Amino acid sequence: MRLIEGLLLSILFFSSTLFAQTADEPVIWKNNVEVLGNKIELEFKATILKTWHLYGVEEFDQGPLPTEFVFEIDSTKIKPLGVVVGNEPKVEYDEIFEIDLPFYEDFARFTQTFELLDSSVTEISGEILYQACDDKVCIFRSEPFTISLDDLTVSKKRIGISEEDRAKSKALLLDLKNTAYLDTNVLANTSESPLISLFLLGFLGGVIALLTPCVFPMIPLTVSFFIKQASSLRKGIANAVLYGFFIVLIYVLLSLPFHFLDAVNPEFLNSISTNVVLNLVFFGVFVFFAFSFFGFYELTLPSKWSSGADEKSNLKGIVGIFFMALTLAIVSFSCTGPILGSLLAGSLTAEGGAMQLTAGMTGFGVALALPFALFALFPNALNSMPKSGGWMTTIKVTLGFLELALALKFLSNADLVSHWGFLKREVFIGVWALLAFLLTLYLLGVFRFPNEVKPRLSKLRLILLPLTIGLTSYLFLGLVSAENKLTLLSGFPPPAFYSIFKTDSDCPLGLDCYKNVEDGLAVAKSKDKAVLFDFTGWACVNCRKVEENVWPVPEIFKLLNEEIVLISLYVDDRTELSMDRQFVFEYPDGRVREINTVGELWGTFQSLNFSSASQPFYVLMEADGTLLNSPIQYTDSSTYLSWLEKGLSNRVK
Repeated sequence: MRLIEGLLLSILFFSSTLFAQTADEPVIWKNNVEVLGNKIELEFKATILKTWHLYGVEEFDQGPLPTEFVFEIDSTKIKPLGVVVGNEPKVEYDEIFEIDLPFYEDFARFTQTFELLDSSVTEISGEILYQACDDKVCIFRSEPFTISLDDLTVSKKRIGISEEDRAKSKALLLDLKNTAYLDTNVLANTSESPLISLFLLGFLGGVIALLTPCVFPMIPLTVSFFIKQASSLRKGIANAVLYGFFIVLIYVLLSLPFHFLDAVNPEFLNSISTNVVLNLVFFGVFVFFAFSFFGFYELTLPSKWSSGADEKSNLKGIVGIFFMALTLAIVSFSCTGPILGSLLAGSLTAEGGAMQLTAGMTGFGVALALPFALFALFPNALNSMPKSGGWMTTIKVTLGFLELALALKFLSNADLVSHWGFLKREVFIGVWALLAFLLTLYLLGVFRFPNEVKPRLSKLRLILLPLTIGLTSYLFLGLVSAENKLTLLSGFPPPAFYSIFKTDSDCPLGLDCYKNVEDGLAVAKSKDKAVLFDFTGWACVNCRKVEENVWPVPEIFKLLNEEIVLISLYVDDRTELSMDRQFVFEYPDGRVREINTVGELWGTFQSLNFSSASQPFYVLMEADGTLLNSPIQYTDSSTYLSWLEKGLSNRVK
């Protein structure tokens, strides 16, 4: 099953596995305000974790991004006096940026003074844009704030921790027993390496990119050039192999910045998976990619890039060969760009995204480079290569339909997290079925896109047609038949209970589940049942796979339905908590964070009690806090069943 799923993911150029988040922010902000007559002084205090640095408001041409305060004000009613001023920073030579760099550690304070021109102003809103770094990574954040001027208190970013806040913070902490289970490794599915999977997905993406009009014609021309221009056949082969190596190197280098930016931070990865704005941006980008594949326009990098690289490719030796490889990467961007974009989005939504992106980019580069090296070793094989033609356009258009299918997944993520309700499961599957049907009509020659000649039923189309007809039928049956659960697409469509039809339960498989801890624990105590904490997410692909492929197994379903109280906590739920439930959470070390949404509440609860931020994450315990075994993550049905049975057998009757 995992192999089938991997193949399906590779067709869509989308890799979305476990997503993670962190509850620990390296910089915690507090705000204060003082009103003196018609002047207002805003104070922003930053508490900075050990080993982390926050940068000042000064800008550097070759340095880090400064801390920036953006105020949303009406200049006719309130006027800034001067600029934001910070306390004295520490200055040291920075080996990365190679300059004397001022920065803050442990604590920073910034102030901004305003003149109040209109007494009707009741609040000041805005956001803090900042970069913070430690010795391994840098993160970038946008911290919104709203400061009330009515009662001289901060409306949301409160300064202190009230006794009520402390009580609510303490209430999140469970009185756990058998905590030795938390010290052991969390059980997870380790049957395959995600890096290998990403490499193979990237390799398959590169193979398909080879078949596009931007790359395929370059193979015989480039190999022939090396063979003919070299002083000997051996030298020509060596140059072609070196050319292939540089292709791989270029694509690997494209992934390296993500190892130093926020992409390696788990919270950033979770933001990509669940942030509404980012998902809508990805939706628009992939629709844009799709229409470029349809031939409505062409994606190109600036012409001076390609011309500059081409000029330097005339240099002799290794440098010239490197720039020849760079020229190929630039001029083929119109075909490879959308595929790389899919790989980028898929990798960065995965846990450990930077390393997975590098693995995917390496696979992509190897696939592009391999033909140049192989044909250099066996130049006679060039004669057997198929000729360029309309079949490459067919591949591009097919990729365009797949890009649209991928775009819909990002739109679905935004819909699920925000509970808009316009892209329910049936609508999602219906749109995918329509796209598969339109692709089938295209392959049959019913219509064509701009700049295409009159199509004919080529061998490639005859090969693809059974696949698209089968996919259309499979999706259509998933709409009309309750028997077809679309298990091959598990994790991509919204969950079954997210339906346009009224369902008896908003829990997976119609199980009884509880969406808050208090109710679930109370029921478990009254019925003397074990508790299963299901830390999940609306945009979590692997969560859906467990719910749709693992939980339906009869033995597992029976245990969940009869012997367990299920508590499903969605850590990416953007639903605003009622004002009486919002509070400032205080960590044991004194740091604070605001709890304003359902997801923030349960994410903090998971991190505080189980020192984990990954989903899916399952904890089996008694209602009194006695852990029954080690937590488990995404895994296969047999492992999951054994885990449940072992935990339940540890109950003291």
